[in-house]
Amino acid sequence: VPVPVLVLSAAPAAWLPALQLLRRGSKAVTRHWKAMHFQRQKLLALTEYVRPRPAVPPRCLPRRAPEGQQEDGYARVLRRQVEQTLRGSRMVAVCQYNSLPEEDVATLRHFLRRHNIHVHFVFNEVVRPVLAQSKYRNLLPLFVCRNILLVSPQAPAREMLRVLKGVPQVNLLGACIDDTILSRQGVENFARLPSLEASQGQTVAALSLLSSQTSSLLQRGPAHLTALLDQHIRRLRDTGAATEPPLGQSTGDH
Repeated sequence: VPVPVLVLSAAPAAWLPALQLLRRGSKAVTRHWKAMHFQRQKLLALTEYVRPRPAVPPRCLPRRAPEGQQEDGYARVLRRQVEQTLRGSRMVAVCQYNSLPEEDVATLRHFLRRHNIHVHFVFNEVVRPVLAQSKYRNLLPLFVCRNILLVSPQAPAREMLRVLKGVPQVNLLGACIDDTILSRQGVENFARLPSLEASQGQTVAALSLLSSQTSSLLQRGPAHLTALLDQHIRRLRDTGAATEPPLGQSTGDH
């Protein structure tokens, strides 16, 4: 590295520059990077320690709640609202929700509310603990992404499918109707069933038909016997009238 050195000259005859550059001696660099031999690379790769894989992947294990962390009050309020919603609903449908404009969401809410179906946007972190402690625990595998709940105190499955048919961004995954877990195909089959009043009328008609058939079978024997007796009495009367002599004629000789 050049180092500036200040040199003072005493003799005026010879002129020297006031500033000169001197170079110090330095050691030569003897160590340079050198590629590792390929046999050594193979040996290191073969002898490298590989950790054994766990029997259950870590992503499949339940997350441990951090110790000492207090429960959020807002999450507790949301969980209580979900519990009240599930408690007073006869039909609970789980749908996969994709992004929709606000106008389309408002239109969907309006058409579903006309059939007494309400839309609830829920978080999986809030709804999962509630479902795990209720009768809807079998619906837990459906909550893997962004979901919405369609709840109703009745069971208008046919009207719900008709409305969702026009909204491809909302896909029905499953539902629980009258304490029965149904898939999408099961909901469609349930929607094809007749109404409760029609089913009751068909049941009453079938029961009355059986009773009328039984009554007719029981009355057929006595009615047939009565008809035979009437015909027999009629024949006896006809034969008795034919053998009796007419009035005004005597049966003896005069």
